[in-house]
Amino acid sequence: MRFTVNRDVFSDAVSFAVKLLPQRPTQPLLSGALLEAEDGALTISSFDYEVSSRTSITAEVSDAGRALVSGRLLGEIAQRLPHSDVEITLAESRVQVRCGSANFSLPAMPVEEYPQVPQVDSVTGAVPADAFSEAVGQVATAASKDDVTPVITGVQFEVSDNSLTLTATDRYRVATRGIDWENTAGVESATALVPAKIVTEVGKTFSGAGQVQVAIVKDDDRELVAFTGGDKTVTSLLIKGNYPPVGRLFPTEVDNYAVVSSAELAEAVGRVGLVLEREAALRFTFSEGSVTLEAAGSEAAQAVETVDAHLVGDDMVVSLKPQFLLDGLRSTHSEFARIAFTRTDNPGKPGPVLITSQRSKDDTDESEFRYLLQPNLLLR
Repeated sequence: MRFTVNRDVFSDAVSFAVKLLPQRPTQPLLSGALLEAEDGALTISSFDYEVSSRTSITAEVSDAGRALVSGRLLGEIAQRLPHSDVEITLAESRVQVRCGSANFSLPAMPVEEYPQVPQVDSVTGAVPADAFSEAVGQVATAASKDDVTPVITGVQFEVSDNSLTLTATDRYRVATRGIDWENTAGVESATALVPAKIVTEVGKTFSGAGQVQVAIVKDDDRELVAFTGGDKTVTSLLIKGNYPPVGRLFPTEVDNYAVVSSAELAEAVGRVGLVLEREAALRFTFSEGSVTLEAAGSEAAQAVETVDAHLVGDDMVVSLKPQFLLDGLRSTHSEFARIAFTRTDNPGKPGPVLITSQRSKDDTDESEFRYLLQPNLLLR
């Protein structure tokens, strides 16, 4: 194997291919990056039996062939190469990397023992890359970080006609966002539970791709999802299990709400929260014209601040975890946020708080982003 490739293009391709490699692979081979050179193209792949990344770039191929080398090491080398064309050669059991005056010799791993990287030829549908990236950023933050319950560590994809809805929860909150979906396969409905860390990386990586093609594969052999943007593809096994029916938690109508400046309230939460002990909640008192934040920390430390607010309906007092509220405010991606209050059968027990985006104090936003935060579990 011998090929020459543009340094910047090569560095970008290697960085993408190795980004999702496991920190602690179950086998040394699974830490590798697979290089396949033929017909004027170089394909770089990684695969650990759960997640794969694959991309192809143009290369001057002198001798076709395949080689497997340490992905992390190759990625670090590629980022630091001088600005010159890169020549890579496989000689016996060594991979030689030459770029300008820099020369590296890397041990090659047995490529014949490397697992076959998943290939998905079908496409279920497609979404605009920018809308998909924004939706992922809004929703994935609500997914659980606790592996004890794997089913809520993922983002639920729900396809229905011409819409794709993303949903995530960690029991304390639920975030959901719908976006336009080009139903290329004519599938009436489909679901896929994808690990949140994979969805997050795909959202960032493919944000400038123009369009992201999504393939949901469920057959006797495998259950996986594939995301393709341009010449890059990521596949992931789906999380098995039944996703909780969190959609029914959202109220159909709310007539008691406050409209606040997202930035002003976020800044106040950051300041008042300085005196809180870890995991403590902030107390919010909403009344016409203002919302008052109160915090009582250790060693008698206290903080109070008032922020302008427009209230519709009754005064309300709720206790909310600061970071969860900040996540919701920032995810609205709007200057103003509507914080709506729901009721429970117990008059003294507030229901979930619904956060949505607002164009102005009086004009609602048509965005399909909704963030439901449960205050009851956060009271101290």
